[in-house]
Amino acid sequence: MGVWQLVASNMLELNHELSKLFNELWDADVNRFVPGKDYTIDLQEKAGFVQQSSGVARDSASEPLFRYVNEERLKSIKTFAAFVSLLDNYETSTGVAEVVTPQEMAENNRFLDAILETEVMKLTHQYLVRKNWSKPSLNDFKSQLYDIWFQLYTRETGKGPDSCGFEHVFVGETKHGKEILGLHNWVQFYLQEKHKQVDYKGYIARRKKSRPDEDDQVLSLQFSWKGLVKPVGSTFIGVSPEFEFALYTIIFLQSQEKVTREMVRLEEYELQIVVYRHGKYIGTAYPVLLSSNNEDLY
Repeated sequence: MGVWQLVASNMLELNHELSKLFNELWDADVNRFVPGKDYTIDLQEKAGFVQQSSGVARDSASEPLFRYVNEERLKSIKTFAAFVSLLDNYETSTGVAEVVTPQEMAENNRFLDAILETEVMKLTHQYLVRKNWSKPSLNDFKSQLYDIWFQLYTRETGKGPDSCGFEHVFVGETKHGKEILGLHNWVQFYLQEKHKQVDYKGYIARRKKSRPDEDDQVLSLQFSWKGLVKPVGSTFIGVSPEFEFALYTIIFLQSQEKVTREMVRLEEYELQIVVYRHGKYIGTAYPVLLSSNNEDLY
């Protein structure tokens, strides 16, 4: 983290309005997976320091992070099932143009329809309408979400549209075969780990808590994916896709800044939610455990 980022993080004040709202969304998130019941994780050991763009990291975890995930629940909950169907729709290398088929467009719409039925997204829509950041019509709100998250844009100049907010945040991308971008979602992490694509290397401890608990639902992790190492990746664990969509959309819409950081208290966690803009679209978005020394290397 650069000096100016450190200063910016330390100067942030707790946003009470968003903390209250995000806790309401947390309570409304009935689709969330419960630690110890719907999934179990094995944190193992603390990860070592790794430079960004390095392909090598000491493996402090010989076993996978996820010991068990209730896949029946993943398949039977509408929003999770629709979300999982989107994960294989992307070419993960930046600079390689994406082609969106009519079937994929239908899957994007099916996913948005599913999340818009949830209490989490209903509360989110009501809040955004009150703020005049979204229109009252559900169709208008759906179009707005589609543009923000699924509209393709170019990350590498001259290469054609090769990315979108959804792909970056939830699927993950690689840049020049040297760096992992995004991949901040626990379901994608679990599925990639199951297919031996992700190798969990260990956890990153927080300053005030030397070791996370197995039931912590926000973690900082180190892992490798497609032969590349992500030194620090922060992620929610167990939350529904609609919960993450809600948080990041709200923060994206409240500001025109290239980078927006909001400090919130969510349950027991003091977090910074960080959202980067790519013009009119989401560039990246992720949580940072504030009591951790490392900001996520997006």
